Amino acid sequence: MRQARQLLLSPQDYSLLTDLYQLTMAACYTGEGIENKPASFELFTRRLPDQFGYLLAMGLEQVLDYLENLSFSPEQIQALQETGIFAHAPDRFWSILETGEFLGDVWAVPEGTAIFPYEPMLRVDAPLWQAQLVETYLLNVINYQSLVATRAARIRDVAGEEVKLLEFGTRRAFSPQASLWAARAALAGGLDATSNVLAALQLGQKPSGTMAHSLVMAFTALSGEEDEAFAAFSRYFPTAPLLIDTYDTLDAAKRLAAQVKGGETQVTGVRLDSGDLVALSQAVRSHLPEATIFASGDMDEWEIQQLTQAGALIEGYGIGTKLVTGQPVNGVYKLVEIDGIPTKKESSDKATYAGRKQVFRHGDYDRLGLAEDAPEAGETPLLQQVMQQGKRVFETESLDSLRQRSRQSVAALSPNTRQVDNGSPVTVQISPSLQRLQEKMRYE
Repeated sequence: MRQARQLLLSPQDYSLLTDLYQLTMAACYTGEGIENKPASFELFTRRLPDQFGYLLAMGLEQVLDYLENLSFSPEQIQALQETGIFAHAPDRFWSILETGEFLGDVWAVPEGTAIFPYEPMLRVDAPLWQAQLVETYLLNVINYQSLVATRAARIRDVAGEEVKLLEFGTRRAFSPQASLWAARAALAGGLDATSNVLAALQLGQKPSGTMAHSLVMAFTALSGEEDEAFAAFSRYFPTAPLLIDTYDTLDAAKRLAAQVKGGETQVTGVRLDSGDLVALSQAVRSHLPEATIFASGDMDEWEIQQLTQAGALIEGYGIGTKLVTGQPVNGVYKLVEIDGIPTKKESSDKATYAGRKQVFRHGDYDRLGLAEDAPEAGETPLLQQVMQQGKRVFETESLDSLRQRSRQSVAALSPNTRQVDNGSPVTVQISPSLQRLQEKMRYE
């Protein structure tokens, strides 16, 4: 078997970026002649991450890009055949891969919409083998981007609208690809900018950042003066914040204050990356009253809330590790209907609701109903058709639009749902029609 030296992903590889069982199930469906039966799968989460009161749906744009580009090349089919795993697969299996492209419909809630357990973030209506095959990629995209977007929204909610929030997570994201998705989700969830240059430029944004301790250490080692590092960096980037905690934070602040007073330099901002950030920010403010104070170092919504409540004088945060990692979103992708027949999973603690569904949002509650149910007074259906027969039916949304929807969606939630400690999810009612369907299936 051939071995690639670089594990890099391109759109041409989308078809093989899946779990093996998606392909073996597709082969089984084909051998039994049911591969093209109309099927519906829904992607949802059974529970929220610990202490979360909501989840922001995110990643739809990358899902649609994947589905539009899904195809198998002759080389990919040959590689699958060479594994020997599919030796007993029917010949027609290879034929559908050769000619196959995604031809289904997709319904989804708009990105940046708050959702709750058992509410579908998207539904795929497609021939069975196609709807099955795409499960792995869809879960990867939606689970990860929804996690990062939600963390970003919670951080923005705690920090307030005036605080500048920067995404610094590239070095701790789970992969180079994940770092791009994390930057997108963080900005869509409410952060102002990212330090990831590629992500920023691809998203039409300006990257943002400061400086590292290594620059200060290098200049200090060569010249014996920390101030040489500040002076050199300011010559080329006069508006960028200076990192002043490499050695003695307060001593650096005092020296810079003296230089500002003497007209030797200007300091627009400083970054603190360690120490008692409450006391240091207050002391630095007394010496550099006009400088914006940024803080970084394992920041999350709980740390920012504590700093704010303790009286820290910080106007900006760089947020990395805890934004782009952490407990995962437990999104699942389940068959809910095949050939017009509702299906459900009844495993202990993992039961699902049968039937194609719609989420109806009211100001005081959500209602989970069947797709054919009509909205009641004051309700808005959340799932919208975004793809028809494999083609998009809506325009790509700007980051500004996603950020605005995220903020509006979170602002509409109750304080109990928004709180960072043990947030309470919105009550999700089950419509009478959906309840009757579940009871009918239990009876049968």
